[in-house]
Amino acid sequence: MEAAHLIAFNLTLLAAMASPGPAMLLSVRATLTGGRAHGIVTGLGLGTMAAAWTGLALLGLDTLFALFPWAYMTMKIAGALYLLWIAYGMWRDARTPLAPASGPLRRRRAFLSGLMVNLANPKSVIFAASVLIVIFPAGLGAAEKALIVANHLAVEWISYTLFALALSTGPARDGYLRLKPLLDRIAAAVLGALGMRLLTDR
Repeated sequence: MEAAHLIAFNLTLLAAMASPGPAMLLSVRATLTGGRAHGIVTGLGLGTMAAAWTGLALLGLDTLFALFPWAYMTMKIAGALYLLWIAYGMWRDARTPLAPASGPLRRRRAFLSGLMVNLANPKSVIFAASVLIVIFPAGLGAAEKALIVANHLAVEWISYTLFALALSTGPARDGYLRLKPLLDRIAAAVLGALGMRLLTDR
């Protein structure tokens, strides 16, 4: 494995992270509703699970899914239902004023919500496996696989932290609060559509 492989992998990760999806929506909303720390901790949860999917792909979970389609289907249905549940909560509470989002309990929940949103999409392991096959040479050793996972974790954590810092300004939060009912319902509709797509996709 060479440095060029990691650079190509990182560019692919950044492109995937920038595309609209449940992770990006959750990161934006967590920062705008809860502030900088809330957004950063949510991003840490998102990044941890994303890197875990890469680790599982390197260990061959994609092969396990191919051998046992019911396991993949079970995870996919559970993930879709979780996204639909989040979407319902967002829609229902769109007009509810924000509660303070500080303290260790709130931050623990923020981390877990990030973890669960990326856990909710088992397609991530298929995506990770396909990217790994295309970019990295065959026959990677244990140390190289560990480096790939650590690198993925660092890219995710740094990216979400920088994103939260950029979005946690006063004007960004004030703008969100003015349009909260509309923006929350748009986010709920997008998450609901993603959940339905995951549920109905073959």
